Amino acid sequence: MIAELAAANAAYDVIKQTIQNGQEIYQAAEAMAKYFGLKQEIQRKAHEHGYKSDLESFMALEQMKAQEEELKQMMIYQGRGGMWNDWLQYQAEMSRSRKEAEQEAIRAQQKRKQVLIDGSIIALAVATAIGAVVVFFWAIASI
Repeated sequence: MIAELAAANAAYDVIKQTIQNGQEIYQAAEAMAKYFGLKQEIQRKAHEHGYKSDLESFMALEQMKAQEEELKQMMIYQGRGGMWNDWLQYQAEMSRSRKEAEQEAIRAQQKRKQVLIDGSIIALAVATAIGAVVVFFWAIASI
């Protein structure tokens, strides 16, 4: 988590420096994408059971919360009107989209497993039928 936090801090510094240099917040889009991607990774790791330190996780999330509040202020005052609200809406849509994609992948995996099971059952039934026919002819031939 420390590596992710360091990378998130570096991305945040790029965003902040871009704004301080008088450039538009849009020009920091790559750093923002990196920052928010790392934020999700840190949140995921923070919620894993058995992670190194609950305090470390908590402090990392608190730091990111403070940075995100600053980003909010930047989007509100340096971005266009309504940019922050649009960003929140976009995040929610992308989250839903990722969850749907994950669920679809799980359904596809379950379907593949079922096809394999069905194929195995059919193969076993065919092998049993062939065996029964062989035994039948063997029994007739030995009479």
